[in-house]
Order: sequence, then C-alpha cells, then structure tokens
Amino acid sequence: MQKALEIIEEVKKAVVGKNAVIGKMLMVILAQGHILLEDIPGVGKTTLALAFSKAMALDYRRMQFTPDVMPTDVTGFSVYNKSTGQLEYKPGAALCNLFLADEINRTSSKTQAALLEVMEEGRITVDGVTRETPKPYIVIATQNPVGSAGTQLLPESQMDRFMVCLTMGYPKLEDEIEILRRKQGGDPLEQVQKVVGTTEILSMQREVERIYLADSLYDYIARLTAATRKEPLIRLGASPRGSIALTRMAQAAAYLSGRDYVIPRDVQIVFHDVIGHRIVLSPQAKMADVSVASLLEKILNRVNAPTVK
Repeated sequence: MQKALEIIEEVKKAVVGKNAVIGKMLMVILAQGHILLEDIPGVGKTTLALAFSKAMALDYRRMQFTPDVMPTDVTGFSVYNKSTGQLEYKPGAALCNLFLADEINRTSSKTQAALLEVMEEGRITVDGVTRETPKPYIVIATQNPVGSAGTQLLPESQMDRFMVCLTMGYPKLEDEIEILRRKQGGDPLEQVQKVVGTTEILSMQREVERIYLADSLYDYIARLTAATRKEPLIRLGASPRGSIALTRMAQAAAYLSGRDYVIPRDVQIVFHDVIGHRIVLSPQAKMADVSVASLLEKILNRVNAPTVK
C-alpha cells in the first residue's frame, strides 16, 4: 500500500488539483481495468497518463485517433520478407504496457472495434496468429464530449469495456495559478520519478485480487446493479460486467485505504464512476432533464447497505 501512495505523490508533481481522479486511476490500474477520460481538450488528460507511465516505469505509446487511422495501426500487420520468404509481423501501437488512445470517438467504428479484443482479452490476433499483450496492460482512452466537432458516440459494447469513465474538469483558480508557476520552471513531467516496475505492479494487482469481500458485500453490489435495470427512467441498465468492475474497484479502494477487506463505503465511492457510462437513460428522463448522476444517487440512497463488522 505504501508504494501505491508514493505513486500518487509522484503523479501529483505533474498534475495539480486532481487528487480524486489520480486516486481512482490508480485503483483501475490495480484492479486490472481500463480507463475512459471524457473531457474537453487541454485539461491535462495526456499529462496524467504520461505521469503514471513514468512513475510506474511502463512502456508507453500514444495514438491520435483521427478519422484516417486504420485498425491495423492499432493491432499491427504482416508484411512479406523477400529474403526469408515469410510473413513478418509489424507490431501495432497497442502492443505496450500503457496505451493512450487519444480522442477515440473521432475515429471510425472499425478502428474502435479493433481495441475490443485487446482490452477484453489482453491479446491481439493478426492473420490467425494470437499474441499476448505485455503485462500489466492498461488502455487509457480519451474522448471529447459528444457534440464536439468530428465526434461520434461510442457503441455501448465498447463503453462497457472501460472499468470507469472519469472527468477531470477545469482546474480551480488557485490550481491554475500553480500550473502556470510550475510551467515556468520547465516541464513538470521531468520531476516525476520511477516508484515501481512492472514486477511490483503485478504483485500489487495480485494483492488487490485477494482483498476479502463478505457475502453481504457481494449481495449489496448485485442489488445495486440490479436496481439500475429496474429503474423506469433507465432504458439500459448495467450488465454483469458492471457488477464485476464494481467489485474489483471496491477491492482497489479498500487496498488504497490500507484494509484487506471491503466495506460498503468502498463500493459507494466508485459507484458513479463504474456504472455511470454503462447505463442509457429513457426518453422520458431526457425530456425531464434528469441526469445520470441524480439517478445513481437515488439508487445508492434506496438500496440498503449491509453492516460489516
């Protein structure tokens, strides 16, 4: 747990005033998930991903998902080598530890779909040959808000692959002043030091997997996700994949709190981030201007939490 806190402190050297987002991103990494950052350009999404790659010594690659990006740019492709008479595989951008897919909702649906197997299965198949991705493997995708120029909605199947959807938002006034100060002294990313390597990250992920959940916590998580399917103002509720993601994130939240067991509060603090992007509002909710956040808060208040001793 101490190493996890040190990672957070290193990332904070480059990213000012976003402690909650930094903590939740580390939870996702420890829970072996993927992250969707939905926000306007220029608020530090790329800086955040780079800071994590430096603090955790991860092999990092970034791809700008413009409309002309092809699926093979992501997965790689085979070329014929005349000297050997054989096909040689040329790795795509996604074969690394930390893959930043920038503005994923600006590219074609084919290219978006190319990420599905990689994110879900941790492997890439090209010309019938399957290759494992390096371990650990994390995808951080950014998308501009729907309605921005050149954007299109991600399909529900792809949204469901992301463990959480986070928003950074504009910095507070005092934080923006601090950002300006730090930029005058050079690139803040240069101050970020390595804390752990891949072996230690994998060890931390195994520790998170062993965090204990009482049966009452499994029941609580299942009742929360089931409530999203019964809510009249929600057209599409969270799938069992959402329940699994909520369980893993709760374990990671407990780990960062220094506990080896989950309490209801661990589930509650990540509920909005895990479930919010997995549900689709009904037309009636949209007409009444009801927000996803208000509905999820209503569900949290309505579903009784267990007492864990």
